Amino acid sequence: MRLRLALFLLPLYAVLVALAAQVRLSNPALFIACEVTILVSAGLTWRLYRGLVQPVRLIEAGTAALAAQDFNLKFIPVGQPELDRLIGVYNQMLDALRQERIGQHEQSVLLERLIGASPAGMLLLDFDGNITSANAAAARALGQPATALAGQSVAALPPPWGPMLANLAAGEPRTLRLPTGHTYRAAAAHFLDRGFQRRFVVLEELTQEILAQEKQAYEQLIRLMAHEVNNSIGAVNSLLGSFRHYAPQLAATDQPDFTQALEVSITRNTQLADFVARYARLVRLPPPAPHPLDLHQLLRDLGHLLAAQSAAQGVQWHWELAGPGPLWVEADSQQLTQALLNVAKNALEAIGPGGGHVWVRTTAAPPTLVMENDGAPLTPAVSQRLFTPFFSTKRDGQGIGLLLVRDILRAHGFAFRLETGTSGRTAFTCNLLPNSGN
Repeated sequence: MRLRLALFLLPLYAVLVALAAQVRLSNPALFIACEVTILVSAGLTWRLYRGLVQPVRLIEAGTAALAAQDFNLKFIPVGQPELDRLIGVYNQMLDALRQERIGQHEQSVLLERLIGASPAGMLLLDFDGNITSANAAAARALGQPATALAGQSVAALPPPWGPMLANLAAGEPRTLRLPTGHTYRAAAAHFLDRGFQRRFVVLEELTQEILAQEKQAYEQLIRLMAHEVNNSIGAVNSLLGSFRHYAPQLAATDQPDFTQALEVSITRNTQLADFVARYARLVRLPPPAPHPLDLHQLLRDLGHLLAAQSAAQGVQWHWELAGPGPLWVEADSQQLTQALLNVAKNALEAIGPGGGHVWVRTTAAPPTLVMENDGAPLTPAVSQRLFTPFFSTKRDGQGIGLLLVRDILRAHGFAFRLETGTSGRTAFTCNLLPNSGN
């Protein structure tokens, strides 16, 4: 615009100067009047030019500031009413934009911190279903660093996460039980990003909630059973024992059958009392009393204890311990022995009478135990119900072995998992650092 104005004014003043020059000799008075008029006109034109150009410069500077998203630039009134009104509107607009930008930034920072500190896992997905970000809780649940999760497709996550999250529909939460004994509820939802829908997934851990509900339910049931059964068995056995005094009064031919029936009844009642007592011990499990113990010695004692059963089944034990010396850990020796004995017995039962192998491996840093067997693998359906109260795959199983293992190890704060790997072997892994399971 400045160039076009200059191209318009310069020829006009050139013509006026040329006309004034024509009358310079013939009419000096008119020449002087023309020169004065031209000078006054030039002064007024210059003032008009500055008045027109100054708003243009302000608009250029404001446009550049908006393009650079610099909302701190403000203009000072220049004394021209029209221009000052423009400056006032511009300054108000910048104040509003700056406040909006600050508010959005504060809300964004608050949202990021809330997501980061949330006990629920959060996975943000892009339009192709790949993970763009994950908070710390999601990283713990998935067992991978948040940086490693970024860019992965949810379908490519290791099972059981990948298959479940890939088919997770919005508004249809699903519950997943992991080989570690933890339980999660996954829910998917959508949000708008630049007018398009994007998915996010919330992973809520239900482990403590479910454990508390389960324990409350089976504790009441077991206490009721133990009370009623023990009261009845004690009285019945007392009566049966008193019947022994009547045996000599019977005919000689009837005495053996009578005595045998009494002994069978008393023995069966005693077995029933022991059966209920095993459940009662689960309820009365005391808090662990940790002390230094040699894990290697505990495992060797366990091997000696199961040597006869292993030999009868044709099971070979392979020991890959972390050095010939002791491996010290902090644990309640009685409870840890009971938990590992249950794990070892489950391994032998999985192998069966056909023979097989059990591998026992330890590492020192961190202290870790892996007990692996090549018996029947765990099916996905069974894996989902591991560590569930009273669930057993054995026909006469009570379903308290792995439940006891879970309660003992969680009370110690040890992380553990039981799963069948790609090799077909089933491995029980336990990290014997306290609080590694929380």
